[in-house]
Amino acid sequence: MTTQPTRSRTILRDISSRAWEHPADRGALVALRRLKGFDSVLKAVSGLFNERAVRLVFLGSAVRADERQFATLHRLLGEVGETLDAPGLPKLPELYVVANPVPNAHTLGMNEPFIVLTSGLVDLLDEDELRFVVGHELGHAISGHAVYQTLLQRLIQLSGLFSTIPVGGLGVRAIVAALHEWSRKSELSADRAGLLATQDPATAFRVHMKLASGGRLDDLDTPAFFAQGREYLEAGDLRDSVLKLLLIENQTHPFAVVRAAELRRWIDSGEYTAMLGGGYPRRGDDDTATVSAAAREAARSYSETFQHSQDAVGKLVHDLAGYLGSAKIWLDGAVRRTRGE
Repeated sequence: MTTQPTRSRTILRDISSRAWEHPADRGALVALRRLKGFDSVLKAVSGLFNERAVRLVFLGSAVRADERQFATLHRLLGEVGETLDAPGLPKLPELYVVANPVPNAHTLGMNEPFIVLTSGLVDLLDEDELRFVVGHELGHAISGHAVYQTLLQRLIQLSGLFSTIPVGGLGVRAIVAALHEWSRKSELSADRAGLLATQDPATAFRVHMKLASGGRLDDLDTPAFFAQGREYLEAGDLRDSVLKLLLIENQTHPFAVVRAAELRRWIDSGEYTAMLGGGYPRRGDDDTATVSAAAREAARSYSETFQHSQDAVGKLVHDLAGYLGSAKIWLDGAVRRTRGE
């Protein structure tokens, strides 16, 4: 981990987590809460696994960052919390470094979330890149993603047991599938939080490039990396489209090139620049944000993605939705004419 010169960053006072949450992330959460039995499963799983026991595992087997241990990471967490004006938690999450050569990071815990970074990730990234990762994980915590991430991990562990029960297995598999879809979208949200924390797009892109390559930046080229992402996203062959759906079905994270492309798309939309200028939703307005509005925004996000996609399945879904919408309009008109309205 190399140290970078200190530079000033905009403090995003009173920023709401809605500022960085991907529309499909909020939409997926709405869908999860409407799944029959979801609340019951959440409570049951919460009872099966003691969160304090999970934390004790890391307390006993990993290293907690503080002023004396991994002091740079401890400082970065405080600085990121200040930049994001972290209000969603009574205190900042604890941060642990666990011995694992595979670069990874995650946020766990339902009541008191905590962040875990692997030693492989700490070795791979420089200070600014770690700032992005810490911002990413803190974004998860503030948005409440840790609750569902914890639930997903527990359900995956239990899915083999539940699969032996015909009815129960179907219900659990449906919830796990929904959680996987939500998890992929929540990672896009957290990437936006990480970018708002570091306020340097080049740093954010380097993180994805390093995760994809193992850190060989000297052998990489940013335009070529994004061209590779476009090639993946715009593959027009129906077979490739189906294969991509199957490949990500059980993935909790989008692929690295996809995450970089999605983050760049958000920057190009102008939203990122507007937020640095103060044009972001405030926490004081969170109570006025409605579920129906979030669902409409999610639907619009999916529609726009499909509309601009060269992916064969995406285009098919978008076109079918358009045909069905047109048919419904025609049918409604015919019914009204029949009734003499």
